[in-house]
Amino acid sequence: MIRLTVTFNATDPCAMPFRPVQPEKISTAVTRQIEQLILRGILRPSDRLPSERELSDRFGVSRPSLREALADLQERGLLVSRAGSGVFVADVLGSAFSPALIQLFAAHDEAVFDAIAFRRDMEGLAAERAARFASDTDLQVIQTIFDKMEAAHQKRDPADEAQHDADFHLAIIEASHNVIMLHMMRSMYDLLREGVFYNRQVMFKQRPTRAILLDQHRAMNAALQARDPEQARAAVVAHMDYVEGALRDQRRADRNEDIAQLRHAHEKSREI
Repeated sequence: MIRLTVTFNATDPCAMPFRPVQPEKISTAVTRQIEQLILRGILRPSDRLPSERELSDRFGVSRPSLREALADLQERGLLVSRAGSGVFVADVLGSAFSPALIQLFAAHDEAVFDAIAFRRDMEGLAAERAARFASDTDLQVIQTIFDKMEAAHQKRDPADEAQHDADFHLAIIEASHNVIMLHMMRSMYDLLREGVFYNRQVMFKQRPTRAILLDQHRAMNAALQARDPEQARAAVVAHMDYVEGALRDQRRADRNEDIAQLRHAHEKSREI
């Protein structure tokens, strides 16, 4: 066997693992900062950037350097310029599903229950991560949304409460600080929102359900505020299990009612 030995001469300056420092263009630093704001979900699709003058002041750079950065971001499809309106964050997310497909999902039990299972897995993981990695400000956002949901619970019309419900779940995902999960679930926001409204519309036929749902969100919030990962995940799983069970119960009740109405109509026809 031939054994090769590589000797590293630490005293030889040419052998040291250093490379010349390349000065960074000012426009590149601006580009990187805007990229990070989009990546982390701070700048969202359709957000309008401040004016050129204000941006150059905030960055502390010249307008030519700023224009170069904005032009690069527009060329790569991250920003879009609208004549007379300004520069906006491009719709880099879009929607994971078309409106037609979302409606198709809602019309078929298989897709509805698969969506619940997907949310149980993804949001359970997000809640666990949020309990570990959320900043104090993240938790304040979650608390604020829950407070709005609690206040909306007093209204007869459940629409506002349902909207806060969807926002609450998205806030947990944002607090997980996983950019892939964040952008994936934001791209599915329409599906999530329609799922929340649809689930509530069906389940509100059962009178105590609305109060139970609020209690479940209270449990999720309490676990997150306590920074308890296991309990946070368990609270999400318990919530989604309840949603699934309530939907199945309502589907069964609706089928039973359809059959009962057919029997009733048949009995009435026999009396004539």
